Amino acid sequence: MLPRSGDVLHVTRAASVQFLRPIMFRVIRVLDRPTYDGWLWLDGYELNAAGDAVNRRSIFVQQDGLLRQQAGPVPRQHTVRTSRRPVVRTPVHVG
Repeated sequence: MLPRSGDVLHVTRAASVQFLRPIMFRVIRVLDRPTYDGWLWLDGYELNAAGDAVNRRSIFVQQDGLLRQQAGPVPRQHTVRTSRRPVVRTPVHVG
């Protein structure tokens, strides 16, 4: 499971030894940094018990150790117009 923007993750020691005390984390984005296979850099917010963002962080974690608690919003579909209205151009009097 590759995290998406808006996902709320439960990050435990299974994701990285630095998380002896588990945290809840809302993902902003997956950073495009070189890593070891199966590891990710995530940018986001640490959440308190009420679900409020208390600290912005970038964390280095194993993808397999992440537990998704809440999925982020579904991205909107891009709408493409199949036909365009012609542009009406008229002369403009200057002077």
